[in-house]
Amino acid sequence: MRNVTETVKQLIIINILFFIGTQVVGDGAYKMLAMYFPENAGFQYWQTITHMFMHGGYMHIFFNMFALYSFGSALESIWGSKKFLFFYISCGLGAALLHTGINYYYFSEGINILAENGFAKAEVLQLLNEGKINTQWREIMTVSQFGDFTSAFLGTVVGASGAIYGVIVAFAFMFPNAELALLFIPVPIKAKYFVPGLVLVDLYLGISGQSIFGGGGIAHFAHVGGALFGFLIMWYWKKNQFNDNRWN
Repeated sequence: MRNVTETVKQLIIINILFFIGTQVVGDGAYKMLAMYFPENAGFQYWQTITHMFMHGGYMHIFFNMFALYSFGSALESIWGSKKFLFFYISCGLGAALLHTGINYYYFSEGINILAENGFAKAEVLQLLNEGKINTQWREIMTVSQFGDFTSAFLGTVVGASGAIYGVIVAFAFMFPNAELALLFIPVPIKAKYFVPGLVLVDLYLGISGQSIFGGGGIAHFAHVGGALFGFLIMWYWKKNQFNDNRWN
C-alpha cells in the first residue's frame, strides 16, 4: 500500500477537520463556506477556496479523500509538494469557474425570459435573495428552464471533486497504462481509457441533468471543469517541458 505523501496528508487532514467542524456548527458553516452564485447575497469571495474543503456527507468525503490518497500521492512523489499543491488548487478553481459559468448561462436565460414578460431583474433578485419565487415564473418557463434558473441562483457547491478530477486526469497523463477498476466493474481498465470515459459520463449527466444514482445535487460541470483544467495544465507542462526544479 502506497505511503501517503506530506501535502496529500495535510489536505486530507484539513478536509476532515472542515467536515467535523461543519457537523458541530451546522448550517451556519455551510452558509459561510459553501460557494454561492456570485449574484446571490450569500456569496463571499473566500468561498471560491473554502468550498473545496466542504463536503455534503460521509460518502462524499470518503470517496474524495480516498481518490486524493490513491492518485495524489503518486503525483506528489514525482512533482514535489509545491507543484502538486499549485496543480490541485488550480484544478479546484477551474472547476468552480466552469460551474459558475454554466450557472450564469442558465440564470441569464431565465432572466431574459422573465424580462421579456415584464419582470424586472431587480425585483427577481430581491425575491430570490429572500428565498422566494413567483409562481407565475413556472407558467412562463419550461420545467427544465425553471429548474435550471432557480437551482443556478439558489444552489451551492461543495467538495474537492473538481480538484480530484484534475488529479485523476494528471495521473492518466503520467501513468496511462496503469490499470484501474471500479467496484461495480470487476475488469481493470487502463487509465488512458478509464479517465476520459469517466469525464464523458459526467459531461453527459451534466447536460442531461440526470444522475446514475438518482436524485440531484451533483455538480457534474464542476467535475468536468476540474478535469479540463487538469488536462490543460498537463498539456502546457508537457508541451513546454516544464522543469520541476522551478518549484524547489
